[in-house]
Amino acid sequence: MTAAFITFEGIDGCGKSTQLRMLASELRLRGHEVVTTREPGGTPLGTRLREVLLDAEEQVDPLAELLLYAADRAQHVRALVRPALDSGHVVLSDRYADATVAYQGAGRGFPGELVSELVALATGGLMPDLTLIFDLTVDESQRRAQHRARKGDLQDRLDAEDAAFHARVRDAYLKIAAAEPERVRVIDASGSVQETHSQVMRLVMPLIK
Repeated sequence: MTAAFITFEGIDGCGKSTQLRMLASELRLRGHEVVTTREPGGTPLGTRLREVLLDAEEQVDPLAELLLYAADRAQHVRALVRPALDSGHVVLSDRYADATVAYQGAGRGFPGELVSELVALATGGLMPDLTLIFDLTVDESQRRAQHRARKGDLQDRLDAEDAAFHARVRDAYLKIAAAEPERVRVIDASGSVQETHSQVMRLVMPLIK
């Protein structure tokens, strides 16, 4: 089996986590060895960092946030992602380095050069073979968030940011896609779950085969 590293990105409510689970199931049915993971939280250390980073009651300084995400990613790459790839697995990650560019770079306003240096340091240069950005308007994102809230789902600290923040994040993701068309593909996430899954399969299977 050919190892592959595929990451899933997008603003709140885009459905990336659902699509990751669906893809993992489909690949396993086809005989691939698949590791699913997420950032933050892909390792025991990352799980503890995730509790702090996404706790809506926690006041996290923006610089501390940036550095904690870098720490989580450094551990994630060295303890899980690289070993899994080295052993021939397909690794599917719910967020990776592009999230820091979008959320802490564009969203929080940290300089691009600083963000790039931290990403390079944390990843050791490991970049995905394919990144899927699930694109959704901010209005639709907020509508879905309200629907989840009515069901009793809790908002995390980043989800609770205002519309302008999420608009900056979305714009940053689209700029990443425009700058790296060979690696990054944008998927319209406004349709049904199955329609989105079909788009995912169309983009992923040539890489896996």
